[in-house]
Amino acid sequence: MKKNFSSYGLPLLIIVAVLFIDQASKFWVKLNMEISEEIPVLGDWFIIHFTENNGMAFGMEFAGEWGKLFLSLFRIVAVILIAWYLFSLPKKGASKGLMISGALIFAGALGNIIDSAFYGVIFNDSYYQLATLFPEDGGYSTLLYGRVVDMLYFPLMEGFFPDWVPFWSGEHFIFFRPVFNIADSAITCGVASILLFHRGFFKEEGNDETVVELENVSISEEV
Repeated sequence: MKKNFSSYGLPLLIIVAVLFIDQASKFWVKLNMEISEEIPVLGDWFIIHFTENNGMAFGMEFAGEWGKLFLSLFRIVAVILIAWYLFSLPKKGASKGLMISGALIFAGALGNIIDSAFYGVIFNDSYYQLATLFPEDGGYSTLLYGRVVDMLYFPLMEGFFPDWVPFWSGEHFIFFRPVFNIADSAITCGVASILLFHRGFFKEEGNDETVVELENVSISEEV
């Protein structure tokens, strides 16, 4: 029993903490800001910018209503598989660092699933108004058709590409343009940690394709 707690205790705490911070930040933004509203935090370098998206991580989109349904169902299946694999890791001799990385991926995936599955039912629209939790007239959509809330925006650098740059000569650019959330950050940190520090574990297990699957999960999230 003590061994089980030492293996799963810290990852479980990380999952709960990430989910709490992710959902608390999304609820606050949804209930206090309108779509496209901005709050500067560190000048022009860090801005709370409220946006919602139907698709994948960092505001990428996935085609049409059927595409949205497929993506929502894929997310649910993916997070179940991640949970099963995370639970099996201690039996395979996984390190604490690998367990923490897996917990970050799972928490981020579950955090964005909550938006996608339930936000359309429990919130009304945020266009030109502050959203209401459990509105009398119902939510802005149905189960599994919710939009993921994003708010973290870091436009660290802005300018124009030099004339000698192929394809983008003279075009305006912003770095870093995507708007994301805490769940996206958790997934990205978890996958990056595995690729940088724990890839050897999967090679030893003869299961290197799992790393590729984790990379795909990070791209397909807001899972």
